[in-house]
Amino acid sequence: MQRRHLLALGAAALPIGAAQAQQRSGRRSDTPTTTNKRVGLVLGAGSSRGFAHIGVLQALDEAGVPVSIVAGSSAGSLIGAFYAAGFTPWQMQDIALRVRDIDVADLSTGNRRGLMAGLALQRLVNSQLNQMPIERMPKRFAAVCTDLATGERVPLVSGDTGAAVAASCAIPGVFIPANHHGRELVDGGLTSPLPVAVARQMGADFVIAVDVGSKPSDNKRTGLYEIVLQSFEIMGRSLTQLESKSADLLIQPDTGRYSSTDFSARKELIEAGYIATRAVLPRLRRQLQA
Repeated sequence: MQRRHLLALGAAALPIGAAQAQQRSGRRSDTPTTTNKRVGLVLGAGSSRGFAHIGVLQALDEAGVPVSIVAGSSAGSLIGAFYAAGFTPWQMQDIALRVRDIDVADLSTGNRRGLMAGLALQRLVNSQLNQMPIERMPKRFAAVCTDLATGERVPLVSGDTGAAVAASCAIPGVFIPANHHGRELVDGGLTSPLPVAVARQMGADFVIAVDVGSKPSDNKRTGLYEIVLQSFEIMGRSLTQLESKSADLLIQPDTGRYSSTDFSARKELIEAGYIATRAVLPRLRRQLQA
């Protein structure tokens, strides 16, 4: 397995900022959006396409959209954890620029049930968040997982943040299933790749859902990781389309031209998220103020 894929497995959406001709500073450039609605943000699964979530957050932050609830699945849970903990998209970008493969890929801990245990990803998240548990986050947060035994969707809304994120990102066959109070948990994308219902259950009465996925590509699969990700894409599209119907606003960055394993396009993916979100801001403001 190539080293560039090791980073993909453990940190499919670790935020790395786009280098642009005129860099965005992180300051809000628009009048803050006001609303009486409790806004929930749903960040969907998508492997490397999860980089687009960073651009979405940058645009929402600049517009002053008051998000109070965050629900993320798989790659979206990683981005969502940092955002719910109070990190700005630009702080997240700075952290990711320092991340190495060895920080997220713990191949030495694998066994016949998976190549990696996810412990490195867990440690990375907890160290950056200063061991902040989910219940202490400024924003309400849920990392969505799947119960391997029952197929049940399991939102983790308290406890060890790093462990919750690692469980939500635990691609079967790649990561060893995570043990959570006696339950074996795996990737949330299996049951809820765009967990709008979870955000509603957490109290959101207006939900912004971000779908960074794309229809399966016809590119040649050369290894295990590509085959696994292609399988997830085939399985997840119908579920995502179904879940997106219950969102108040759906943001869909143009990620179709990029493979879910293409980490060389991270800058373009972040920019795609930013552009897609800027395009819908007028409609978002109208809906929030209605």
